[in-house]
Amino acid sequence: MQAVQYSVVSKQDCKRIYMEYSHCRLLLVCSVLALCLCSRGTRGDELTIDFYDDTCPGLYSIVQQHVFAAMGDERRMGASLLRLHFHDCFVNGCDGSILLDGDDGEKFAQPNQNSVRGYEVIDAIKADLESMCPGVVSCADVVALAASYGVLFSGGPYYDVLLGRRDGLVANQEGADNGLPSPFEPISSIVQKFADVGLDTTDVVVLSGAHTIGQARCALFSDRLTSTTSSADPTLDSTMADVLQSLCAGGDGNQTTALDMSSADAFDKGYYQNLLTSRGLLSSDQGLFSGDEDVVASTTRALVQKYSDDGEQFFSDFGASMVKMGSIGALTRDEGEIRCNCRVAN
Repeated sequence: MQAVQYSVVSKQDCKRIYMEYSHCRLLLVCSVLALCLCSRGTRGDELTIDFYDDTCPGLYSIVQQHVFAAMGDERRMGASLLRLHFHDCFVNGCDGSILLDGDDGEKFAQPNQNSVRGYEVIDAIKADLESMCPGVVSCADVVALAASYGVLFSGGPYYDVLLGRRDGLVANQEGADNGLPSPFEPISSIVQKFADVGLDTTDVVVLSGAHTIGQARCALFSDRLTSTTSSADPTLDSTMADVLQSLCAGGDGNQTTALDMSSADAFDKGYYQNLLTSRGLLSSDQGLFSGDEDVVASTTRALVQKYSDDGEQFFSDFGASMVKMGSIGALTRDEGEIRCNCRVAN
């Protein structure tokens, strides 16, 4: 068994970390930095709903306010925070490692470049939390809670977020490059990657429903469109293919469109209804219903049909799968640390 890593950071070191990384938020929080023993966060044996009730009771209101404001400025930020949580949990577990800066960080892994967003929102939340309850709330928990409000404020379900995670000490760029599901992979490969982190085929279909909000770049679906050497993907609605072709033609692959064109900013069952009519944007989305793999015939197609008919069941199962995903590889007790700043280990 790998030895648990645990370090203690002095008051002076904690202050230095904020001075080097906090930028414009520095003046607002510098009065409490000397009190911040950020590696000595509240301990907990398990993830619980009420983990911070005594140590940081203002946590929920701070996260709510920041997410609500960010989504007021840009509606898609709810989807971005949800994706941030997903991409964090699939690499090293839900330990906030995706937030760490550095050329070898997960941020610069191929699946995350020009894709994962919302880092500034997490920074702002963390700065306010350090003012209110220094050294208590982990960055990993901030990400998990922010994602839940991104879902809720998009019209999606409320679900209880289990808290008590601690922050990882290192990022894993190679793990992000190889472990994150890709929209270009067959469904069976995606199912295996979910299984590798303890999630099942139902979780694949349920969590794919997160694509009811958010956007995707042309680079992620242009292979399904007509080109000089190939015709459009036969599982893609022809009218939708023409619209996408016009969007992406002549561009650099970074043009974006809604993952769910029927209700771009609303968290609903429209994603699954789109799949029934060949209007899934990504190949990995449409493949859940139209693919010819055994797992599609045996499991995923029926689940898509079920959630397209029953939005309440989708909401219920989505919350359950998010809680399950949010527990992947969680560090607790004296594992890891509570970062002073989410972008750098103490």
